[in-house]
Amino acid sequence: MGHVLKTRAQSAIQTETLALPRAEEETETPIGGFDPRARILAVVTFALAVVVLSDLAALVVALCASLLAMVLANLPPAPTLRRMAMMDSFIIFMLMLLPFTVPGDPIVTIFGYPASWQGLIRAVEIALKANAIVLMLLSLVGTMDAITIGRALYRLKAPEPLVHLMMFTVRYIDVLVREYRTLRTAMKARGFRPSNSRHTWKSFGYLVGMMLVRSLERSERILAAMKCRGFTGTIPLIDDLAWRRRDFGLGLATLSLLSGLAVIEVLRAPL
Repeated sequence: MGHVLKTRAQSAIQTETLALPRAEEETETPIGGFDPRARILAVVTFALAVVVLSDLAALVVALCASLLAMVLANLPPAPTLRRMAMMDSFIIFMLMLLPFTVPGDPIVTIFGYPASWQGLIRAVEIALKANAIVLMLLSLVGTMDAITIGRALYRLKAPEPLVHLMMFTVRYIDVLVREYRTLRTAMKARGFRPSNSRHTWKSFGYLVGMMLVRSLERSERILAAMKCRGFTGTIPLIDDLAWRRRDFGLGLATLSLLSGLAVIEVLRAPL
């Protein structure tokens, strides 16, 4: 029995790996030269400041700053804006309903329901906040691979189990996607064509069940491979992060931007 378990563990080592998928090396850009910890702190500070803003002019400036960060990060405009549009699709219905749910001066009445200027302004505020924050997140943090983000969070004293969970999740999402595609290919090979029928929903239920079963089996093989490699609950992370002068420059630039947004918010506030 012990020999069988050892053989299975050795085969798991050959087929599984704990290494996260290597992302392409970040191109030499002004954003890529900063320490990952500085970039994460800059994004968190920017997001917290933008959330409390309410003036449209300040929010437009914040969105312009995010667009500038996108340019400095050398992100392709078309794919990045498509990702932004996907995010907007989740909140578009809420934004459309706000003019009809926030009381105020009516603009137009549709089927007896008045739409207010105050609700429209609130919807524009939420849209500007969401797009500015997400675009800044994609520019500063979205260009880093999972290993770099994990190391940065670990150095920022984030809970170690949370860091490990994030790294394993990112690593094995792709594995689960491949398992799903394999099962879908097998279903198509057997002549399955989805439709609005009981057989279709039953088949998709079996698909989800098989995904859970295969995930459990794969997790057992991964655990055996990890134990054979001496896993004791912690993952050694290469610690080569160091603060440099340019990182303090990023912090100064972030504080200057946030100070400017605060000044605009205060000066344009109604008396």
